[in-house]
Amino acid sequence: MMNQVNFLGIGLDPITYDELFKKIDTWKLDKKGRSHHIACINAFNVALALKNEKLKRIYNSADVVGADGMPFVRWIRMINRQSCDRIAAPDTILKLAEHAKKTDYTFYLYGGAPDVCVKMKEFLCEKFPHIKIVGHYSPPFRELSEAEDEAIVNEINRLAPDIVCVGLGTPKQDYWIDEHLYKINGSVLIASGATFDFFGGRIKMAPDFIRKSGFEWVHRLLGKDFKRLWKRYTIMYVIFLYNFLLQKSGLVKYNLSSVKHSD
Repeated sequence: MMNQVNFLGIGLDPITYDELFKKIDTWKLDKKGRSHHIACINAFNVALALKNEKLKRIYNSADVVGADGMPFVRWIRMINRQSCDRIAAPDTILKLAEHAKKTDYTFYLYGGAPDVCVKMKEFLCEKFPHIKIVGHYSPPFRELSEAEDEAIVNEINRLAPDIVCVGLGTPKQDYWIDEHLYKINGSVLIASGATFDFFGGRIKMAPDFIRKSGFEWVHRLLGKDFKRLWKRYTIMYVIFLYNFLLQKSGLVKYNLSSVKHSD
């Protein structure tokens, strides 16, 4: 908590992948306890949480609140003088898949359209022949019934994956993780958003130099999802920047209200 950097009331954790791996390796030892939540936070998430107390609580209570976005990472490194890697879902999943050579992590994919979910599995298996994906499921767009939800929870618990990639879109995936943190045993739940579309081939990920530049949002905005994303990358980003300037000028205070889950 002392290390967290406050962005409009969301406390981001300055953390490197080496530090993250150590946490996950420790969590993996307890397969009967609650699951853990890795939140990948960008400006859109922060802007959404400004007037959504439930979402703010979910983000701040995550076990790791990672900086997903190079502007956040650069601010933490240059202004706060703290070591920090970009904890974006696609990068995190790729690094965990590579790290699984040593740790034997197992994975479960939950989300995406049916064909996209299958193609994501095929992509990961081709790229990482050692990877163990123990199951995958593309839920219907509608809300699941209690019986349907119980069935998928039972399946995940039976398969006991170490990592569950949840790709339902923001904020639906965040609500799902919050509701299932104590239903699913001993897994690490990662809100994976567009990762399913990237790895499943529905949309093309920006080249590395664009992602590192901090302008990945422009690449996505000008892609095939323009109609869905234009508000996110115009109105919501303006809302974030306006409030961020108010915070840094001292005109408005955004207090952290973080209560972490107990193990």
